[in-house]
Amino acid sequence: MNNIEKLRVMLPHWIEHNQGHGKEFSQWADKLTVDNPEVAVLLRNAVKSLEEAETALEETLGRVGGPLAGGGVHHHHHHGSGHHH
Repeated sequence: MNNIEKLRVMLPHWIEHNQGHGKEFSQWADKLTVDNPEVAVLLRNAVKSLEEAETALEETLGRVGGPLAGGGVHHHHHHGSGHHH
């Protein structure tokens, strides 16, 4: 599998992963809106940055030919709540 084919497998995962983090950040921002509004604003800014990254990743996926049919390489990556990278 060449690098473009690998990207066509990995990019959909990265996009989905990015979306999951955005939802998580938004939930935390909602929890902190009253108690710590400054932190809530920072988290919402992070969500905006993730949305920009998602746009770039989607454009990249389009440029390399879209998702690879059949998936090719299987990448299992599970996260529980509160995970760390």
